[in-house]
Amino acid sequence: MALIELQTVIDAPVERVFDLARSIDAHQDSAEGTHERAVAGVTSGLIGFGEEVTWEARHFGITQRLSVKITKFDRPRHFQDVILKGAFHRMQHDHYFEDQDGRTIMRDRFEFQSPLGPLGRIFDAVVLTHYMRRFLVKRNAILKQAAESNAWEKYPGGIGL
Repeated sequence: MALIELQTVIDAPVERVFDLARSIDAHQDSAEGTHERAVAGVTSGLIGFGEEVTWEARHFGITQRLSVKITKFDRPRHFQDVILKGAFHRMQHDHYFEDQDGRTIMRDRFEFQSPLGPLGRIFDAVVLTHYMRRFLVKRNAILKQAAESNAWEKYPGGIGL
C-alpha cells in the first residue's frame, strides 16, 4: 500500500478550510489540469457523511471514472473518503484540520493501491506516488489561495458558516 502524507498551513478559519476541502465546485477548480468533473451523486455544493460522488477525469491520457463515499465526518476536524469503484484497488483519503490561533493546519493522509498485484505495487512506487503527490500539492495550493482570499465566497453551499 502506497502512502502520501502532506501538511498545508492556511491563514484562514478551520471551518472555511474544512468546507472548501469538501466542496465539489472547489474540487473541480483545483483539479483543472485533469478536467475533473462530478458526473453522478453529489455534483455541486458540499458533500457530507454517507454521500457519494463520481468523478470523471483524464489521467495519463485516459478518461476515467472514480466513485467515492464519505465514510467518516466530524466537522470541522476530519472527513474520510474511500473508493467504491474506479482504477484503484484500494483508496482511502483522510483529511484532517486543526485550528492553530486562527490559522488552519490541513493534513492529508492518502493511501492507495493499484490493481495487478506486484506490477501494481511497482507502478505505485515508481510512477503513481509522485503523480498523486503532485496532484494533491497543487490542489492544496489552490484551496489555500481560495481560503486566504475572497475567492471562497463564490462557492455554493454555505462555506465556513
